[in-house]
Amino acid sequence: MELHYSLGDEEFERQFGECTLDPAWFTHEAHLRLAWIHVTRYGLHPAIGNICAQLRQFVVYAGAADKYDETLTIAAIRVVAQLARQSQTSRFMDFMSEYPQLKTDFRSLTAALDPREDATIGLDY
Repeated sequence: MELHYSLGDEEFERQFGECTLDPAWFTHEAHLRLAWIHVTRYGLHPAIGNICAQLRQFVVYAGAADKYDETLTIAAIRVVAQLARQSQTSRFMDFMSEYPQLKTDFRSLTAALDPREDATIGLDY
């Protein structure tokens, strides 16, 4: 199990936002978890704003500013939002089990994004 799972959602979100999360813990799956937390709590558009702003700060803290890709970040958040809307679960680990392609075939998910969904995903959780 990935190390970020040792933190509850609130603590994971807090540590990331405050740039105290160990950068080694911020894997692809942790990035998806952050997107899922923000999308399910705040909705798509606030999630995009929150995560992009926080991630810009986090990559500087982690010494990896050159790795930040806003286009990819927004695409990841949009993929998570579209799948969260279809999901039958309220737990991230179950969400990942429901959509294993998030880890195994992420590029095809971003390529299949439906731009019409941007206007309709409000996600009021």
